[in-house]
Amino acid sequence: MKLTLKGTNLELTPSIRTFIEDKIGSLDKFIKKYEALGEVKAEVEIARTTKHHRKGNIFYAEVNLHLPKKTLRAEFEGTDVRSTIDKVKDKLKSEIGKYKETVV
Repeated sequence: MKLTLKGTNLELTPSIRTFIEDKIGSLDKFIKKYEALGEVKAEVEIARTTKHHRKGNIFYAEVNLHLPKKTLRAEFEGTDVRSTIDKVKDKLKSEIGKYKETVV
């Protein structure tokens, strides 16, 4: 799986990059058979939705997973960047499960 990372209003530090690569990269085992059919790409965007708020949902994570003949999408807003990435990964894992059920 090829990962493309984008940070909006947020600097993607090496530790955050590694965290994203580990979390989203762990989904690779669920889509192995689709990689044989074509290239699988994941576009990840992490954003800070506001610069002046200190509380509330200020981080946004979005993942577009391009599979052969289908694009899966998951997004989540949260208070912490790492937990937001975790939640979007869980949503994407659920979407992959639904996709597998419809294809089989």
